Amino acid sequence: MTRARFLFLFPALFVLLWSTGWIVAKYASPYAEPLSFLTLRYTLAGLLLAAFCFALGATWPRRKLLVHAIFSGVFLHAIYLGGIWWVLDQQMPSTLSGMMAALQPLMTAVLAGMIVGEQISARQWTGFALGFAGLMVALAPRLAADLAGAGGVGDSWTLLIGVNFVSMISVVIGTLYQKKFLQKGDLRTITTLQYLGAFLATLPAALLLEEFRFSWTPQLYGALAWSVLALSLGAVGLLVILIREGEVSRAAALIYLIPPTIAVQAFLAFGERLTPLEMGGMVLTVFGVYLVSGKRRKLHSTHL
Repeated sequence: MTRARFLFLFPALFVLLWSTGWIVAKYASPYAEPLSFLTLRYTLAGLLLAAFCFALGATWPRRKLLVHAIFSGVFLHAIYLGGIWWVLDQQMPSTLSGMMAALQPLMTAVLAGMIVGEQISARQWTGFALGFAGLMVALAPRLAADLAGAGGVGDSWTLLIGVNFVSMISVVIGTLYQKKFLQKGDLRTITTLQYLGAFLATLPAALLLEEFRFSWTPQLYGALAWSVLALSLGAVGLLVILIREGEVSRAAALIYLIPPTIAVQAFLAFGERLTPLEMGGMVLTVFGVYLVSGKRRKLHSTHL
């Protein structure tokens, strides 16, 4: 298989692995506090990668690139995963949180336009509107059920959705930041330093908000192993390769596959079901993302 054909498979493999993050977070929730789990996950992933880098004699970045690598890890991992894992620990359904991931390409389009001066076409603005409308349709039944059950304004849902939204913005910023500042250097050592940044940001939050309680069951060991090997090393490794190879737009276009993938996984793992209205909203969001994923005309020659 040629290198080009091999890279062509990366986006689909990335989405398949990335989508399992919601399931693993939900699965691990009864056995570990979210930020404590992530602190341990970053530690193990960083140590494994560091050992790998030293064994192979990988080149470590110098001061400026080193700082960029550590800082990008705060967005790509600490804020993004910290928010997702926290809302899932607060009993937000994984399918609902996953549906919000469909907005990631939309956010990428907005921020990329602001940063590099890309013009958004009428077709893409239509996609923005349809994607947002689809999300609201998908959220409405669960929001209504929460309001009815709480007998009040449902402030908890506002907080959970807000945190989830901030998490999505964070990963978009992280990918754009990596594209702008980390196009050079050894990806192995850069990824290692990103986990150092994630660890340095997450540890204080975990110490402040949690008690580092773990129930060391086979389920927790399994969730930790999958999180470190398949997600932190596998999925994240694919992401940084896609960004470096200029395939981030293709990965963003495929992000629309995450919500239905999570829905299938959540059904198999937890019995979570989608109503016809939620499914219709998800399809509308998918179509909106599809419209936005078209090519945009650049106004400037500046590149990320």
